[in-house]
Amino acid sequence: MKVLIAGSTGLIGKELVRQCQEEGIAVHYLTTRKEQLNALPYGKGFHWYPHAGEIDLDAFAGVTAIINLAGASVSKRWTKSYRKKILASRLMTSRLLYETLSSTNHQVSHYLSASGISVYPSSFDKMYTEDETSQSQSFLGKVVVDWEKEADAFTELGITVAKVRTGIVLASGEGALPQLVKPIKMGLGAVLGNGRQWQSWIHIEDMAALYLFLLKNGLSGVFNGISPSPCTHQKMTQAIATQLQKKLWLPKVPSFMLKLLLGGMSDLVLESQLVSSEKIENAGFQFHYVNLENALADLLPS
Repeated sequence: MKVLIAGSTGLIGKELVRQCQEEGIAVHYLTTRKEQLNALPYGKGFHWYPHAGEIDLDAFAGVTAIINLAGASVSKRWTKSYRKKILASRLMTSRLLYETLSSTNHQVSHYLSASGISVYPSSFDKMYTEDETSQSQSFLGKVVVDWEKEADAFTELGITVAKVRTGIVLASGEGALPQLVKPIKMGLGAVLGNGRQWQSWIHIEDMAALYLFLLKNGLSGVFNGISPSPCTHQKMTQAIATQLQKKLWLPKVPSFMLKLLLGGMSDLVLESQLVSSEKIENAGFQFHYVNLENALADLLPS
């Protein structure tokens, strides 16, 4: 088996490449920066530049599956121009891959695309499954809708499509966790908003393993990429403080203040999505990190 990975140098991508190496799965990866063609210790790099419609066709040689994780980070201030970049970076990469496959001979039979749980409306009490029909009208919610439409287009080429709606990915060195840890370590930790907002999380190792599970089993459809144990923001903040042996003494940061400071990006911490992992579990996937406390103990050694 040989897989082509877009977004391989990102948080999930690097762990996915590592696990592919452990599984003996050959990897080709795409990068927009030529200096990163040999950046990963495993796999072979190929250059592409989606903005100009450029891609090295040798990247597809022998490839039977594509995993597309590419997309600009949402953890930067959402100016008008950056909102366009968030959306375009997801749509253009998908379209370039689609157009390339539709115009060349290839062996690709499976396309796996990243997605997000932001597609679900914010709610403090409803648990969402993949069958949910209502869609969030938030900026990120609309991005996910368009993103998934691009992925679905690959079915027109007779390719099996799987979409992974990702929650908060917890990793020690990158992503959301270091941002939550930093103020707590400094003694400045505080609950954001009312603290009741649900945060559906997943350990980085389980996140990459979930993609490999879908890949090896040839599964199609939408799957929530979150652990079986979502928690409230207040519980997550307190659990991190406990693991770091720190106390939370500052008052809660009001929602209006976060909106003034962060603008639309405040949605990342204020929106509430309680999401079910039942579908992927019923398919046979086994999470290694089910409980938040165990995940934090692994990622934040005391």
